[in-house]
Parts: sequence; structure tokens; C-alpha cells
Amino acid sequence: MHRANLFTMNRSTRGWINGAIGVAIFSGSLPATRLAVLDLAPLFVTAARAAVAGLLALIALALTRGARPTRAELSTLTLVALGVVVGFPLCSAIALRTITSAHSLVFVGLLPLATAIFGAWLGAERPSRAFWVFAVLGAASVAGFAISQDASGSLGADMLMVVAIVTCGYGYAEGGRLARRLGGWRVICWVLILSLPASLPLAILLRPASIAGVGWQAWAGLGYIAVFSMFVGFVFWYRGLAMGSIAGVSQLQLLQPFIGLLLAAWLLREPVTTTMLAVSAFVLVCVVGAKKYATIPPATMPDAAR
Repeated sequence: MHRANLFTMNRSTRGWINGAIGVAIFSGSLPATRLAVLDLAPLFVTAARAAVAGLLALIALALTRGARPTRAELSTLTLVALGVVVGFPLCSAIALRTITSAHSLVFVGLLPLATAIFGAWLGAERPSRAFWVFAVLGAASVAGFAISQDASGSLGADMLMVVAIVTCGYGYAEGGRLARRLGGWRVICWVLILSLPASLPLAILLRPASIAGVGWQAWAGLGYIAVFSMFVGFVFWYRGLAMGSIAGVSQLQLLQPFIGLLLAAWLLREPVTTTMLAVSAFVLVCVVGAKKYATIPPATMPDAAR
């Protein structure tokens, strides 16, 4: 019994560490997307990031020759792709042409709550009431802080961000559930490969007529979201969700807006205020509280999260 508890504790801790690495990588997504869409069309950015990541995934699976998903798993992976490859990237890229990255954080702050809700629904997790209190407080803190920094926006862009958050929350939770059987890196690889027949032709078709007017910052932003946000980050993220609680580990995303603001301050010269630091500290307390009261799922396979 003691060994089983020790294994569960260690697996959960490893899950949170992997999730934290994924969140750190994802934190650069919105600032990088903002840079990319300044000179590149949102549709091209969405297709290109998925195509580049899909080619990397194809190489990874070709080198490892892992087992193929079942037909039922392929259907679920397709739904995950619609959420994390199409839904969030496309909707957020279009919205970020008319709203600032700071305003988009209002909605990103709701993503952990959306993921937790889908995780509880799909993964049969039953977090305690205390967990939901910390989750709601954390989401409210992030959204409130973002609104206080930038209340500008438009109804159309805000609706797009709502769609982005809902589809991404589902994709995170469903992908995390699948990762317990397939492994975190295989889930994102298959998701990207299933998207490749559409993403690669679209990227070629929608490429800029001339690259002369595209700055290096836009290409750098696209490169980051293609390699890191769309591929490497998901390897750690799905592994974390598989090893830990989907609802619990998802709360690490509450820290993503503040890491993103720090990156924006570095890249876009935006100031870091004492209010931001104070809210960050409160959100960290909410994350720790959520971790304490989150449900730890049973280990289904020793190698499930590899």
C-alpha cells in the first residue's frame, strides 16, 4: 500500500512538472501570434503552424514506429484536432487582428476552468468543492486583472475568443484522457498528422504573394507557435494531463497570462506593474489550492504518459 501511494504521489508530481513546462511554452503563444499576424494573414498562420508541426510529428512517428490508434481513437483524435489545431489557433488569430494581446488574456484566464469542466465530464473526475472554489477564484482573478488593464474589444472578436476557449478546453481535456492510453507525445503527433492533409495544402495555397513585406518578427512569431506552441509544448502538456488530474493540472494555465505578459513586456516593451505581481501571487495561491484538492486519477498503464 505504501509503495502504491508513493508511486501515485510521484506520478502526480511528475504530471504537474510536465504541465508546468507545457504552460511555460504556451505562454509565448499569444505574443508570438500577435507578432505573426501583423504581417501575415491569420488563415495562413493557422495553416502554416499546423503544417510545420505536422511534418515534425510525421518524422517523430516514422522514427519511433509506434502503434497506430484504433478507429474509435482516430475519431476522437479528429475532434481534438478541431479544437487545438483549428478552433483555438484560427479564432484567436483572427481576433488578435482587432484586439490586443492584453485583452485576449481576459478569455485565456477562463481556459483552465473550461478544461476542468470538460475534464470532469469526459474523464469521470470528481474534484471536491474546494477545488472548484480555487478554480473559479483563479479564473475571476485573471479575467478581472485583464479587464482592468485593457477593456477595449469588439463583440465579434470577443465571440471568437469564446469559441477559441471552448474548443481548446475540450481539446485539452479529451487529449489528456487519450494520453493515458496512447502517451502524451503520440496524441499530439496523431492529431497533427490527421490535420496534415488539410493544413499543408492550405499553407501552400495561402502563402504570401511576396515575402518582401513580411518582417523577421512575423516569421519568428510563426516559427515559435509552429515548433513550440503547436508541437513541443503539447508533448509536455498532454503528458502532464495524463499523469496528473486533468482538472487539477489544467489550473496551471492560470499562470500562463502572467508569464505571457512578462514576455510581452520583454518583446513589446509593455510595463510590469505591482498590481500584476500581486495578482500573480494570488493566482499562484489558487493553483496550489487546486492542486491540493484535485482528484488524482488511477494509473491505467505504466507507460501511459511517456
